[in-house]
Formats: sequence, structure tokens, C-alpha cells
Amino acid sequence: MDTQIITKFKIIKPATEVFEAIVNPEKIGNFWFSSSSERWEKGRTPTLRYNEYDAEVVIHVLEVEENRKIVFAWGGNDQETIVTITLKELDKTSTIIEVNESGLSEDDPEIINKMIGQKEGWVYTLTCLKGYLENGVTTLRASLVF
Repeated sequence: MDTQIITKFKIIKPATEVFEAIVNPEKIGNFWFSSSSERWEKGRTPTLRYNEYDAEVVIHVLEVEENRKIVFAWGGNDQETIVTITLKELDKTSTIIEVNESGLSEDDPEIINKMIGQKEGWVYTLTCLKGYLENGVTTLRASLVF
């Protein structure tokens, strides 16, 4: 079974702006986590915080290719997955962002629920990113009610 989760969006902004929104700790709180402890660069381990859910996660940045690619690991222990974010600038005003999360165990009895949950999470995150970058909307993030 292929357990990769792939999500793609078109964002009407250049790749430089999409990239900065993700890696810059001053911008990430506008659409995704409440905060990031540091800029995302290869070899760093930023702590990402969700104040609304009293939760945090440490990620391990494995690769960064400016304005093109970000690869990180998260989840820890036996649940670690690898997230690859690629940016393909279509022209000077629009970018295709693709998120590929891999590493979920096909032997996990909860694999289907986990895959659905991760897919929903990435669709939501990219929706918030699109709203933020294209329209300045910063109130979408952390709006999910559990």
C-alpha cells in the first residue's frame, strides 16, 4: 500500500513569498502554527507551537533549497514521517506548492484514519496559506474545533 499523502495548491504569489511564509518565524503564525522558534534552515530543529491547542512539535529540517524545496522530519520515535514541500513557480505571479508526507507504516491498524487526518491537515494548512498570501487573511489558522 502506498502511504504517501500528496496535496497540491496553486497560490497566486511568487515562490519567494510562499517560501518565506513557511521558513520565516515572523510569518508562519499568520497561517499555520502560532510560532516557530527559529528560521527553517538545514540542520536546525525549530520548535513549532500551537498556543490554541497547548501543543508543540519539534521538527528536524533535513534540506532547504531556497524558493524551491523544504524537507523536514517530524513525529518522533516510531511515528516519524518525512514532509517534502516543493515550490514550482509557474510565472512571476503564481506558484504550485506540493506537500508530500511519507513514512506512515502500512502495518499500523489506524493507517487509513491517520492518512485521512494528515490529508485533511495539509489541505487546511494550504488553504490558510493561500488565504494569508493572496488576501491577507490571518484568522483562518487554528479555527478547527475538535
